Amino acid sequence: MYTTLIDAEHLARALAGPGRDGVLVLDCGFDLADPGAGRRHYQAGHIPGAAYVHLDETLSGAKTGMNGRHPLPDRQEFAAALAALGASANTQIVAYDDAAGMYAARLWWLLRWIGHDAVAVLDGGIGAWKAAGQPLSTEPLALRAPGDLAARDGRQRTLTHAEMREVLASGGRVVLDARAPDRYRGENETLDKVGGHIPGARNRFFRDNLGADGRFLPAEQLRQAFTERMDGRAPEAVVNQCGSGVTACHNLLAMEIAGLSGAALYPGSWSEWSAQPGAPVATGPDA
Repeated sequence: MYTTLIDAEHLARALAGPGRDGVLVLDCGFDLADPGAGRRHYQAGHIPGAAYVHLDETLSGAKTGMNGRHPLPDRQEFAAALAALGASANTQIVAYDDAAGMYAARLWWLLRWIGHDAVAVLDGGIGAWKAAGQPLSTEPLALRAPGDLAARDGRQRTLTHAEMREVLASGGRVVLDARAPDRYRGENETLDKVGGHIPGARNRFFRDNLGADGRFLPAEQLRQAFTERMDGRAPEAVVNQCGSGVTACHNLLAMEIAGLSGAALYPGSWSEWSAQPGAPVATGPDA
């Protein structure tokens, strides 16, 4: 069972082996600036047998204008959507994208949130798959029989906006912001109406989890990097957030790889925080 990462060689072997019916590959490609791009790229070429899941349609819930750009989906509806693609309780699910793993990591986190541990991200994404000489397909998806995946109690913890205000007041946790440094500082904000960050949050850009080859850094390097940001706190005292609760999952995956399990997600993240009347805002560089 793969629970964090899988490389292209091992995925290709799994898809060619006798247990291939127990593996479900999901293409999570997406573009925040062009929500239809991921589906078009999937149709132009995807890992053979992979199904497509859309960030807005499957990996997010309904927006109210106050709960962020990508609120969490209903747990039961999310499980049912994946079951319709053939996922069962014992299915090994593999997520990939063409965006440094940022959307695949969201699917990884969501599945663990509903209690499904057999989920891994393809290390290096579709680029690593192609670099390994593996084929792509443009064939329409052959639908599987529906699976029996159902939401169970997962180990992933979340915090609401009210709980985040308590965190800010108490100073009892470390908040890590996964956005690019310029957006963290309040510069070049193009996605949310207000620029800046949650006061006291520290910047941990999600792309810093990757090496030059687009694959995750070794576990020890990740552990050292996150430990430095955690200021001596245990992983359970860490809250990860970003712009809308997507790239924060990349940091949560990196922490899991590093053996730093137990951190929480603030799903609403900056897009929810900055929409609340009177919510404090900080700008400028990381302390």
